[in-house]
Amino acid sequence: MSSIRNDHEVARDLAGEAGQQLLRLRARHGFEEPDVLRTLGDRTSHEFLFSALGRLRPSDAVLSEEGVDDPARLSARRVWIIDPLDGTREFAEAGRTDWAVHVALWENGRLAAGAVALPAQGSTLSSADPPWLPEERPSGQRLRITASRTRPPEFVQKMATALGAEIVPMGSAGAKICAVLLGIADLYVHAGGQFEWDSAAPVAVARAAGLHASRIDGSDLEYNALDPSLPDILVCRPELSGMLLGSIRDVADLDGAGPQAAG
Repeated sequence: MSSIRNDHEVARDLAGEAGQQLLRLRARHGFEEPDVLRTLGDRTSHEFLFSALGRLRPSDAVLSEEGVDDPARLSARRVWIIDPLDGTREFAEAGRTDWAVHVALWENGRLAAGAVALPAQGSTLSSADPPWLPEERPSGQRLRITASRTRPPEFVQKMATALGAEIVPMGSAGAKICAVLLGIADLYVHAGGQFEWDSAAPVAVARAAGLHASRIDGSDLEYNALDPSLPDILVCRPELSGMLLGSIRDVADLDGAGPQAAG
């Protein structure tokens, strides 16, 4: 870690190292006790990230899915928002690669840096070097919507039918947003429950790459709030955002979408 020069690199390097630790834990423990593996994964990654941030950025606050929420973060200028293991279910299933590590920095009211490690896919996407976004989608290509493999919102199926789109189910929210960044899908949409740590890092990378990211009513995604619940999200190519937000309004009960479970 001695070569770290800026916040983008801190996010990238810490997410990547946490991911490597999780891969080693997976290989050592195996999959016969998935509940134990999930618990170990959450704890191992959280303890590493929390300790490393305390050493590298001792003046900054930390908001972690696996940590105690310190109210001091609300008056802090800089807050690291981390999900030590996004897609815990998938992490404990042999052969699955759709789980991630999220590390993001919120500074003075905005996301300033972020990284998403996809350890089982051998990559880390970060704001230090965001993926290149092709100028145009291939003409005539069917829209591909990535959504929760276990808890897809009902409106997503209605939306897919209306748009003639294909649904691509995946686990981790970070893996789904990275699928949009990598051209595997054209959009990710979710409602029904998430928290800041589910989206902060992938949104930081997505915005650095030029993607649209908002709530499903088009309003901004706000981080480091008193209540860390951030229950819905749309990430897509910018030229699709107007059409997709209109489609969501047509098929979703926006007043009825509330926090239930991450996806």
